Parts: sequence; C-alpha cells; structure tokens
Amino acid sequence: MTAKLYGIGVGPGDPELLTLKALRIIRESDVVALPGENPGDTVAYKIVVQVYPGLAGKELLAVPMPMTKDPMKLETSHRQGAEAVTALLEQGRQVAFLTLGDPTVYSTYLYVHKRVEDAGYPVEIISGITSFCAVAAKLNIGLVEKAEPLHVVPASYQIEDSLKLPGTKVLMKAGKRLGHVKQMLKEYGEEAVMIENCGMPDEKIYRSVDEIPEDAGYYSLIIVKEKNK
Repeated sequence: MTAKLYGIGVGPGDPELLTLKALRIIRESDVVALPGENPGDTVAYKIVVQVYPGLAGKELLAVPMPMTKDPMKLETSHRQGAEAVTALLEQGRQVAFLTLGDPTVYSTYLYVHKRVEDAGYPVEIISGITSFCAVAAKLNIGLVEKAEPLHVVPASYQIEDSLKLPGTKVLMKAGKRLGHVKQMLKEYGEEAVMIENCGMPDEKIYRSVDEIPEDAGYYSLIIVKEKNK
C-alpha cells in the first residue's frame, strides 16, 4: 500500500505561526522532506524544530532546489525530487514536505507535488500562513478594504505593468532585482513598506522606499498601498 505525500506550509518564520494541523502531520510522518542540500540548514527546518524538537530525530530527505531560471536544471531537480519521494511512498512511508509560507503561493514544493500526483500517488496540501499576511499583521495594517483588489507579484520579473494596477500590490521574491524594484517604485512615486525575514530573529522593517536597501535578503517582501485619492 502506498502512503501519502503532504505538502506542509510552515508559515513565514515565527514558529508560533505553525498550525496545529501542520505540527500533527509532521509528527505522524515517517520522513520529512526539506528543500535544500542539507535539510538541517534549511529555514523550514529551523522554524519547525523550535516547537517540535523531535524533528531532529526524524529521517530527513534532502530535495535540492537550485536558485536558477535555467529550465533544464529546474526540470532535473524537480524530477529527481519527485522520484525520491515516490520511492518512499512505494515503501508505504508517509512523507511531509516542508515549505515556507503556504504551499500554494510561489512554492517550489508544487513542482514535486504535480509530478507525484501525475504518477498516481495520493497527495495533500496543508495550508500555512502566507508571508504577506504575516507582514501586514506585523505592520498593524490591512492589505485591502472594501472593493480594493489585491495583486501578488513575483518581483524577480517585470513589475512595471503591475505597479499601474489599482489596489494593493504585494511584491515577493525580488532577489537580485531589488535595486531595480526600488528604482521603479521611486519613478512611479509609490509609497511602500518592506520587511526582511519576517518573524525571524534577524527581522528588519523598512517603512519607506528610501529606507529599503538594495542588498536585502531573499526573504524580503514589499507592500505597496494605493494612494488615497
């Protein structure tokens, strides 16, 4: 009998934002998969182990996910990750794949999820608190009100058209393009706030475009609120 793969969102960084359901399934799983060369060094592992020390004694599966846009390299890593997971499922071993935030929002886990599901194995997603909701809460602000739309934008791509949209814009995963993003925000005269490493010990808050550094870390998220007319 084959077991199930669970894609588990562990939240944005604060271990207290891990859901009870996520924690239960992690405890019940035979193997815990983590996206990285060394599972113990991953951010997801460091979040969960704070509230579940037993994670250190679990069998861990490394699923390397290179930070690249090279389609061939990505295809290889996603295929190998799915194959490693399905081999465990064939043995009847339940696998919990941990991912930051929520598995349905720009998550590398989804690439493995789709392949495992297409291969005929049972899969299930366990929702986690998204980074943009956590950032808004940390700043004590709402994301949208009344009829305002919410746009979630991968900022490592072109954002010019997105900045023209009405409502609130959430800019995620800017990475090395953060300098360009900052320049665009200034050119469009936008008001924005950013949190780097939300919920983690090294969290930093930037309350204006001018304060945003161009070399901030990968886990940085910008909220652009529509100006009052």
